[in-house]
Amino acid sequence: MSVAPGPAVRPPSCPEVGAALARGERALLEYGDLQRARRWFDTAYRQAQARGDRAGLARAALGMGGIWVHEHRTAVESEQVRVRQRHALSQLDPGSPLALRLRLRIQGEEDYHGGTHEGILRLLAQARSSGDAQALAEALSLAHHCVLGPGHGALRLELAGELIGHAAVTGRRSDLLMGLMWRTADLYLAGDPHAERCMQELRAVLADHPHLAVEYVASAIEVMRTIRTGRFEEAEKLAAACFERGVAAGDIDATGWYGGQLGAVRWYQGRAAELLPALADLVNSPTLSPIDNSYVAGLALAAAAAGDRRLAAGHLARLRGRDLAELPSSSSWMIAMYCVVEAAHLLQDADTAASAYALLSPYAHLPVIASLGVACFGSARHSLGMAALTTGDLGLAIGHLRAAVRDNLALGHWPAATLSRCRLGQALALRDGPADAAARAELATAAHEAAELGMVLPAVVGRPPEADGGCRFRRDGRHWRVELNGRVAVVDHSVGMAYLATLAADPGHEIPAADLVAGAPGREAAQPPLDDVARDSFRRRLARLQAEIEEHESTHDLERAAALRMERERLIAELAAAAGLGGRARPFPGGEERARIAAGKAIRRALARISAVDPTIGEELRATVQTGVRCSYRPR
Repeated sequence: MSVAPGPAVRPPSCPEVGAALARGERALLEYGDLQRARRWFDTAYRQAQARGDRAGLARAALGMGGIWVHEHRTAVESEQVRVRQRHALSQLDPGSPLALRLRLRIQGEEDYHGGTHEGILRLLAQARSSGDAQALAEALSLAHHCVLGPGHGALRLELAGELIGHAAVTGRRSDLLMGLMWRTADLYLAGDPHAERCMQELRAVLADHPHLAVEYVASAIEVMRTIRTGRFEEAEKLAAACFERGVAAGDIDATGWYGGQLGAVRWYQGRAAELLPALADLVNSPTLSPIDNSYVAGLALAAAAAGDRRLAAGHLARLRGRDLAELPSSSSWMIAMYCVVEAAHLLQDADTAASAYALLSPYAHLPVIASLGVACFGSARHSLGMAALTTGDLGLAIGHLRAAVRDNLALGHWPAATLSRCRLGQALALRDGPADAAARAELATAAHEAAELGMVLPAVVGRPPEADGGCRFRRDGRHWRVELNGRVAVVDHSVGMAYLATLAADPGHEIPAADLVAGAPGREAAQPPLDDVARDSFRRRLARLQAEIEEHESTHDLERAAALRMERERLIAELAAAAGLGGRARPFPGGEERARIAAGKAIRRALARISAVDPTIGEELRATVQTGVRCSYRPR
């Protein structure tokens, strides 16, 4: 009697599947060639699916994830891999080691996308008790990737240390490399002075056998270290070479990392505005991480530096959403906050600066570093100082900026130290006046260091208040910029604004209303009279302007010096026009009463305009400006 043959029993892994898997795992683990590994794992998955090879299907789906989290960025790619991994998991015994490894990978991806880590840490505990060496090694690396925010430095070092030790159990060189790479990045992120020792150890291990993915991270850190020394041209060349390494490794972050490195160079060169077109393209790239907000913040900063206030304010609003605190913690969070603070300062957005200050405060001791060491922007205390400067708390700003100089010197970040010193000098000048010896010393040192490094130092936004802490008025085309203790109101030009500017230029002194009315810009040159008091007021203002011009020229703030020079020339022209033959004042054709009424009405209309823009400044001026036959501004 013949017996019908039963279904063919397939081996645990078909030869064709096994060969593709072996090539994929060798490319991924031994050589760090992410791109080649993906191709082999895709081939293995298709073959395993066609042959009903469940174990091969699971190993291929695992391999597709790569060594990082979120290696697949586009919606199509990431969803395809997610579906394949879940399908492979459904085919396995839930208690098998392969099932645990797949659950770890899937959970790691979900936690990273959500900016959380609770799920992967729960599974890490399960991996520790499972007895499976490979599952534990993969769990440690995945968990590390999910806690790259600034608040988890100690946990990361524990995970990296455990992975280094566990590599002796797995026997996989890739586990040792990943552990050393994570530890190296952790030490740089913590500002540890011994980070370089770990980098040398990592390089020694890499010298025995190349690993493209880890070598790419090491080369990115080298770019960061070169920027810290202020060797910008060399850093740019290294960044280009680093980009090529990333492309060769198949790392999806190659474009974004190169943008961050070039952004750091341009920032310290004073050329951030040049990045605007590239950032506008990059910010919507599908290759960026879903929790990376640093490029939106960078675009806001570049737009503010370029003078595009609407674009800058729009992207800051996009970042803030309902609450700036809702931005997910990630390896790019500190960079995003740095750019938010700098953009807020340029826009004089005190509310955003205050929010960023509160969020950054717990991390004052950390350096601002992108990702795994891509670029460094110095001490977080610099950002805290700039936020305080923007909100008008000069004492707090000075304390943070002074500490930032020390921190940046300890990091060996010469451009960041120079920038912090410049901002410290500017803050001291705002508080104590441009003639303050400490302010002048800091600014002079910063200018000297900047010249050596090829940096262009930024001008302070806002103007130093008068010695009595009063308002400052500055004409900018068809607008006036009114500043008070860090607050800024931009108001359309009017005759009353010109009257207020004249009063504020000479606080505490009375100026006849007739002189204001006849001497205001926009009247016929034949009219303006000036008595001795008014002429002396103009001349004192001219002397102060000349002193400020010299101060800004000495600190290489040529743009601000040019603006002040134009203001000085305008005042000289007004003074000349107001004088008769031999310098005698021309009489005003009209009574004092007419002048009193005209000046009072114009000033009240101007105060209403200022109050509409900034009620705080408006209220202060209403309380300190006196009108009548003689007008004055007496700051409190």
